[in-house]
Amino acid sequence: MLALLCACASFPSAIEPRTPIPRPHIAHLINVALSYSVPFAIEGIRGSRLFEDGTHFGDAESAIARQILRTNPRITGPQALCFAVTTANAARRYGISPEFLASTLLQESAYDPLAFSSGGAEGIAQFEPDTAAEMGIDPLVPDASIDAAAALLSHYQRSYRDAETPSYELALAAYNAGPGAVAAYHGIPPYDETREYIADITWRWMQILIHERRDIRSSRQKRAP
Repeated sequence: MLALLCACASFPSAIEPRTPIPRPHIAHLINVALSYSVPFAIEGIRGSRLFEDGTHFGDAESAIARQILRTNPRITGPQALCFAVTTANAARRYGISPEFLASTLLQESAYDPLAFSSGGAEGIAQFEPDTAAEMGIDPLVPDASIDAAAALLSHYQRSYRDAETPSYELALAAYNAGPGAVAAYHGIPPYDETREYIADITWRWMQILIHERRDIRSSRQKRAP
């Protein structure tokens, strides 16, 4: 692309117009190339940001990358896309919705690999040391943390698939409050933190699906095991 842009930035030597044509600025050409949502005849939008701006996406990875960038300004576009691809691959490997997994990780840490909580949870998936040890991972390694989160959420969803409450809600309750609390209350524990946690993740999930122009109800039906 850069070679094409550079080629477009100059004119063939054989062309000698009577009226001088201003040489286009390379920054403007790059801006036009990145303005993928704008019709060709319209000028490029200066200041457009890859993934953050523009139209809807047709794939989960791009929609997740957009939401990561909008949630955590410290993450770059390439980093967000890498996290999004890793998330989508892990989710599909374990049979859960990529958008659901991404929403959970956004709520947990905003995809900060070095995130620490006051309770001792670490990394993107906010695993406590005991949980990370049980799963045999270093919670500060992003790929391992994302994969383990997908495996755990998938396990919880399968465990609660026959319950009256949606399995994804019970899976989130178990992730937040522990499966013991879910068993003790025969459903979502009456903790304000846990109920807000589920509501926040559902909202984040909806936002990602909006970027894909998809409906959250159909996504739950198609993705939930």
